[in-house]
Amino acid sequence: MTEKEKMHAGLLYDANYNEELVADRTKCKDLCYKYNQLLPSKTEEQHTIIKQLFGSTKMDFCVTAPFWCDYGYNIEIGENFYSNHNCVILDGAKVTFGDNVFIAPDCGFYTAGHPLDVEQRNHGLEYAYPIRVGNNVWIGGGVKVMPGVTISDNTIIGGGSIVTKDIPSGVIAVGNPCKVIRKS
Repeated sequence: MTEKEKMHAGLLYDANYNEELVADRTKCKDLCYKYNQLLPSKTEEQHTIIKQLFGSTKMDFCVTAPFWCDYGYNIEIGENFYSNHNCVILDGAKVTFGDNVFIAPDCGFYTAGHPLDVEQRNHGLEYAYPIRVGNNVWIGGGVKVMPGVTISDNTIIGGGSIVTKDIPSGVIAVGNPCKVIRKS
């Protein structure tokens, strides 16, 4: 099994020293850099780069620069997707966004984690678990979403939250760790 196959299977994999994954990340970072250097008025060029970068997009989306991701090909966005400045998606595993998702500035979606065992960690091993964001979700400023989390439809995540567990549909959730405070 290749390191990339292990990554997609949710197993420990060598992220730091595997030539294929390093090359994939370098290609992705080059595209992100190119994207981030475009004038804001160059919307056609922006769409072209995002379509090259992401695994799947719909027609109507806006990713405001600066934007960074690790691989790009593990990111899927729905229709009417918007992310504001400084969005970071560490996409060792799939990161899927539904339709009508709005992401405020300084948000992060982190599929990658590292072993608690110091020897494994020091050998560059990590794991990646998918993140899923449903339809009609608003994510407030500075939110961080951790590996393996699902945020269900029609949900609002309050600014500054650290989302470590799944969030159900139709709620407002906030805090560190993020918890449901009421129905939306």
